[in-house]
Amino acid sequence: MERKLIEGFVEQMQLAMESCPAKSAISGVMGFGLGGMFGLFMSSMRYDTPLTAQGAEISKLPVAQQLRQGFKEMGRASWGSAKNFGMVGMIFAGTECAIEGFRAKNDLTNGVAAGCITGGALAAKAGPQAAAVGCAGFAAFSAAIDYYMRMPSDDPGNDPVM
Repeated sequence: MERKLIEGFVEQMQLAMESCPAKSAISGVMGFGLGGMFGLFMSSMRYDTPLTAQGAEISKLPVAQQLRQGFKEMGRASWGSAKNFGMVGMIFAGTECAIEGFRAKNDLTNGVAAGCITGGALAAKAGPQAAAVGCAGFAAFSAAIDYYMRMPSDDPGNDPVM
């Protein structure tokens, strides 16, 4: 009885992972979480010294107010980064899944095309030139990551990192 329940759950999970909306949602949530952690880390590395105008104003405040202001800034940076990473993950995963379903192939071309569409869509508000640069940049990045992930792992000599 318990084995059938587990098998049914596994089957439903496999069906969900083959669904483009589910892949998009999972990638969006995971990107949101990763982006939040990344934004928190990057904002904690940012600091104002008393030598800058903004840093001089902050250093005049009481310590509790300095901390409150620092934590608010960290929260804003984390939230913004989380939204951006979540959006990129959701658009890329959904686009790649749709292209893969349309082409009925799982190869490097899907990731490159999805990268181009994602990069172009994210930069479209800045104009056609920015969209073209976004398309090329994101496609190249997707191609490099996909190529690395598809390399056979049994031969350490093929690993470009080592």
